[in-house]
Amino acid sequence: MIALIQRVSEAAVVVEGETVGEIQRGLLVLLGVEREDDQDKLQRLADKVMKYRVFADEDDKMNLNVSQAGGSLLVVSQFTLAADTRKGLRPSFSSAAQPSEAERQYEAFVAYCRSQGMTVETGRFGADMKVSLVNDGPVTFSLQV
Repeated sequence: MIALIQRVSEAAVVVEGETVGEIQRGLLVLLGVEREDDQDKLQRLADKVMKYRVFADEDDKMNLNVSQAGGSLLVVSQFTLAADTRKGLRPSFSSAAQPSEAERQYEAFVAYCRSQGMTVETGRFGADMKVSLVNDGPVTFSLQV
């Protein structure tokens, strides 16, 4: 499981002209699910996302996590994160989870974050989404467990 996180001052997801998820300060989380992912990996990655210290404290040091900074999560499914790009000029998606399993894991990731007290907005799994954001910094990290 892979999470590409971006610290944002605002972010939104639009599907067919309708805004389906929107946050102000927080993290945009692009989530890729791989074949071997399980509940343990899911929880470890979700905990890492929620606890990762990427927001500035009073000394302008990255010492605060999203919750401590008063932020929210916008979680968007992104199967292309599971692509193998090491060979050739076309990505291979052989390590990506099947769509039904990826959707189940994506929904479980969102539910777990919510169960930990996070405010979570989402995209729409499998939809053609238009994601807009203002990357604050810019600050972007790729997290894996």
